[in-house]
Amino acid sequence: MAWRLLVLVPFLLTAVSGNTAPFFNMTVVYVPEDLELGQYAFQLQATDLDGDKLTYSIGETFYFSVNSQTGNVTLRNYLDRETLPRFTVAVSVFDGVNEPVSRQLTVIVEDRNDNAPVFQGLPYQASIPENMTLNSTVFTVFANDSDTGDASKVSYSIREVIPDSKNNLWLFYILPNGKVVLNGSLDYARNTFYQLKIFAKDGGGLLHNKLVFQESWTYLSLTILDLPNLDPQFLNEPYSGSVPENCDLGTTVLTVTAMDRDTGVNDEISYSIANASIPFAIDPKTGTITVSEPLDREQLPSEKVLLEVKAREENMDIHGKVAQASTLVTVLVTDVNDNKPQFYHCSLPSCNFSTSAQNNFRGSIIEHSSSRLPVSNLSIVAHDPDEGINSSYELHLQGPNASAFTVSPPKIAGTGEVQLLVQNPAAVDYEISHVMMVQIVANDTGNPTDCCSTATVTIDLIDSNDHIPEFPQSTYNLNVMENCPDGTIIAPNITAYDPDSGVLGEITYQLLPETIHTIFTVNATTGTVLVQNGSLLDRETRSIYYANLQAKDGGNLVGTTVLEITVLDANDMVPIVTGSYFISVEEGQNISTQIRAIDNDEPGSPNSNLGFRILPGPFSENFTINETTGEMHSKEPLDREALEDEQGRMVVTVLVYDHGVPQLNTSANVTITVGDLNDNAPVFLNQSYEFSVFEDSPGSFVGQVQATDADRTEINYRISFLLQRGSGSSNFLIRSSRLGLGHYGGQLSVDPDMSLDYDSMQQKFFSLVVQAENTAADVGDTADVSVVVHILDVNDEPPSVLLPSPGNVHVSENNTQQGLVLTLVASDADTNHSLVFEELEVACFKGTISAGEVCWDWFVLAPNGSVLVNSSDIDYELCDVVELTLRAEDLYTEKGNRYSQNETLRILITDVNDNTPLFLPISETFVVVPEVSPVGLQVATVKATDADSGLAGTITFSVASVVLVEDNGASQLLDSLFNVDAMKEGDTYVGTIRVASNLDSSLKGQYQLTVEARDGGLPVHTAQTVLNIFAVDQSYRVHLQFMETVDKVQTNSERIKAALTTATKAGVYVAAIRSTEDTRAPQVEAKSVMEAYFVYSNGTALDVNQLSVLIQTDPQILAELVNLGLAVIGPGEVVKPTRETELIGIIAGLAAFLLIFILIVTLVLVLTTKSYKRKLSAMKALKAATTFSPAMAQQGAGIPGTNQYNAEGANPMLNLSIDPSHDLGFHEDSVSVASMNSLDENTVNAPADNNPGDKQGQVQLTDPSDEEVLVAALNGKEPTKMAYINTTFTTTDL
Repeated sequence: MAWRLLVLVPFLLTAVSGNTAPFFNMTVVYVPEDLELGQYAFQLQATDLDGDKLTYSIGETFYFSVNSQTGNVTLRNYLDRETLPRFTVAVSVFDGVNEPVSRQLTVIVEDRNDNAPVFQGLPYQASIPENMTLNSTVFTVFANDSDTGDASKVSYSIREVIPDSKNNLWLFYILPNGKVVLNGSLDYARNTFYQLKIFAKDGGGLLHNKLVFQESWTYLSLTILDLPNLDPQFLNEPYSGSVPENCDLGTTVLTVTAMDRDTGVNDEISYSIANASIPFAIDPKTGTITVSEPLDREQLPSEKVLLEVKAREENMDIHGKVAQASTLVTVLVTDVNDNKPQFYHCSLPSCNFSTSAQNNFRGSIIEHSSSRLPVSNLSIVAHDPDEGINSSYELHLQGPNASAFTVSPPKIAGTGEVQLLVQNPAAVDYEISHVMMVQIVANDTGNPTDCCSTATVTIDLIDSNDHIPEFPQSTYNLNVMENCPDGTIIAPNITAYDPDSGVLGEITYQLLPETIHTIFTVNATTGTVLVQNGSLLDRETRSIYYANLQAKDGGNLVGTTVLEITVLDANDMVPIVTGSYFISVEEGQNISTQIRAIDNDEPGSPNSNLGFRILPGPFSENFTINETTGEMHSKEPLDREALEDEQGRMVVTVLVYDHGVPQLNTSANVTITVGDLNDNAPVFLNQSYEFSVFEDSPGSFVGQVQATDADRTEINYRISFLLQRGSGSSNFLIRSSRLGLGHYGGQLSVDPDMSLDYDSMQQKFFSLVVQAENTAADVGDTADVSVVVHILDVNDEPPSVLLPSPGNVHVSENNTQQGLVLTLVASDADTNHSLVFEELEVACFKGTISAGEVCWDWFVLAPNGSVLVNSSDIDYELCDVVELTLRAEDLYTEKGNRYSQNETLRILITDVNDNTPLFLPISETFVVVPEVSPVGLQVATVKATDADSGLAGTITFSVASVVLVEDNGASQLLDSLFNVDAMKEGDTYVGTIRVASNLDSSLKGQYQLTVEARDGGLPVHTAQTVLNIFAVDQSYRVHLQFMETVDKVQTNSERIKAALTTATKAGVYVAAIRSTEDTRAPQVEAKSVMEAYFVYSNGTALDVNQLSVLIQTDPQILAELVNLGLAVIGPGEVVKPTRETELIGIIAGLAAFLLIFILIVTLVLVLTTKSYKRKLSAMKALKAATTFSPAMAQQGAGIPGTNQYNAEGANPMLNLSIDPSHDLGFHEDSVSVASMNSLDENTVNAPADNNPGDKQGQVQLTDPSDEEVLVAALNGKEPTKMAYINTTFTTTDL
């Protein structure tokens, strides 16, 4: 009722006063704190029932100002919610009649994300031990954000770690509560400090209608505290030193140094030597190693002594262990010459010089041995334990027989073998003396006090060999048994005799040839002949062997005798059964057969006499055999059913043996196949059968009955099963299958065309009779058995899915919708069921085109049917339709389809304006000619796309700014020169840039247009691009003077433009075509002027000089332009002379005329004499001008009318090189090199202008018909007269 009373108040006031005062309808307004100055904040709204004009005012003028007529309030000073979240202002309204009405209006400042998080308690620094454990909290930071909502929620991250951020960034991580946690191991030796750059970022919020995330950062400085956790380390490794042997005790070798790697601890270090029994000591404090015992290098195991030096810290490490390190020190003990050479009886390298030296040696040599032959059996080694030069010594001989021998080598360093060599063979004579003696002296010249050692050598002389061994007989006949054991003696006493003594009389024996050694051998000392390999002695292969027995004495003299060895027979051949024995017989019959065999031993001997018998076996009692002849018979008729073998085979093994010693034998298998007869009926394995089967299961297996038949062949034991006709038998089928030999099964199944319904049956079972029949019997052999089949109930109905109506579901992109989308429902007709949902496939589409796999994880289907949003990456621009293929499953299904039909749920993705327009790359160059660019002319285009759809994807273009960048680098901002309109081509928007107002043709430079693309969605997205449009100014305007009227030039303008385009390959822009009355054309009597620009697509333009060069290099175009009336090419700017200038020009012209007249009179005489030659030269020039191509014209002097060259043969005006082979012949001598050019006036003579008197300063031939030749050449015609006049463009302006 309160609001009704408020409505009645104005009416009551009207009834009292006649005019009611206005009143406000507002008490609270909301203003965002990011509002810009001058922007609309809110509107004061009041109601006046009389309809009076209202005037608004506001008492708060610091923050706001109000439009008194509209009530619109705008911002004067910035708001800050964090400083002033809300305040009141006094507002009033006046209707011009009643007193002003005032009230207090509450202004609530809405929060915007305009504050970044601020770290508290700075600076952040801490010290942590290097053994801090993993996942320990290192430090806790805190940043406060004074905004509200998500914008006040601060998250932290570590984005940089100093030093080595790339490898150390993982070493720390920060929790959402600001705790910095150690994620790895610290090491003071690696880094003594870390500086972490920590960022604090808010949850984001709106600022100026855009989602903004604010962040700030600070550094956390961490100092690593060193702990004693590292062993000490030796410096300057490896260590090595040297000291001479026999040096004084206490001599310093070297000093080792170690340091504590825990540099922050720097513990005291002591040194020690770990080796035992070494002649060195170390100072525990300084590490200096000294000699502690007398040194003798020769007594040491090696001249290099390895010391293991340990460095130990005074205190334990953090683990309670000794902190120590070790290193190897190599000490080299150098040699002193304090030993003399000694002799030893040994051979290198197996000598042991630690034993006592020897002075007496004995050797031998054959008498009269050759010179330099060494004494044998003599092992002498000389050794000096000193080293280097101290170990060098000399050897020489002395004694009674020293002249017969020499010592080798004469000098030795260290250790060497010593030999005595024959020096005088004649003196070494066994008949003179059996023994000789010499002394070897070793002299160390570097040690005169104890220099020499002496060795006495006794030499035994050896006699020579002069007798040959002899055998008593020349031939020996021997016997051996074949296959005898290895080592069997064949001949024990075959020996030879040699009267020589000693080694020369010792005989060794050998069998020849070498090939017989595989079978026989001989004792090399006694001559006994033996069997080497008895297995190779086979009488049946070879019965006689021949060999030579050789006897050799110690001097290699040889005697021989012949051995004939006969091999005796042994029983070693096994009997061989000939033929194979396979016999077939029907059951109930007897068999008879004979076994045949041979033996390859010696015929007629017991070794080849054979006997036969049957070996014990399954069927050995069924047969007998004759022991001598091998005839075998069955004892009784054979029965097929008594045999277990499937094929009815009987195998009897017969042994064939000989009568030799040892007895040998072989065996042969006799296979008898017994044929089967059908003489047995089928028999069921059970007296009855009982089975069960589920309802509604056509074709299902019910059970199996089994029967057997005792016959042994398939045709006789094959069984088939039949169902006897009866109640329910038509519902079933039975199929026979073989299970084994004579064993068959009948698989009973439901007829595939029948469906059994448990609920419609009165009796829940069927009684059947199954018959087994032997199919091969002439008279039906059958057997019957009863079968009961019980019918069981099943869960056999599939579930169904109920999709929502309509079938499409809408979900917004960009995580704007989360959680549950909808819940699906499924049903099942079975009473006992459990339904779950299953997702089969996800299909992603953008329009009608597949989007691949991009949406596969956007949604998830729970087993209970809930469809949930599963991703924050839903993007309409990638995929706008998601099709979920799903089905429901009945977990309790027992039979049939447990799954529903596959259903498709379509989820439509709703677009959100989240894409900014994108300008396509611009590859074109844009050019504008201001003078010929009317309003509305298209000068450039831009293209842009927007991935959004609908209105959000619609793009409009605008020109944001136009800046003219002049050639001198200056720039100026211009307005309203260009506009842009947009049109859509497919998915792309094309912006056409057009001229909006007349352009200033005097400006030089390029226009830089900033074009803005704006989409149509909310929030609005914009993008900008900058275009460069090159402006061609008036300095590039060219005047083309024509001998034709304005109308005629306008009529031929397209032909003229086409010719100019062909010559220049540039765009031709015609600014104007006007009469020469408006211009000055003093050189020719032109009738019209065409003003044009020549511009290329890259923004460059041609000036008059460049245009002249291009036209003159193309004779065909030049001729065409002349035919069209072209006379003169001049610059674009023509300055109109003043009256004073004209007067001066007239006076100068008269003076020039008099001067030229005098010159002409003088030159006429000279030119007349050369007239004939010049005509010929002109004809040559004509020929060259009409035949040269444009490319050739650019390389030579083939431009018609040109006769001016410099001394180098090039055209100085066109700066083109001249090919001497193309000389036109204009300069006959040095005088002709000077310029007499007809081009100096920059004119083109029209074909009709043949009056030579009209042009002063122009040299012409006297024959007036010469002009016709050039005109015909330019027109591509045959000349009617053989004359030439040199007229074309001048090169002066070039």
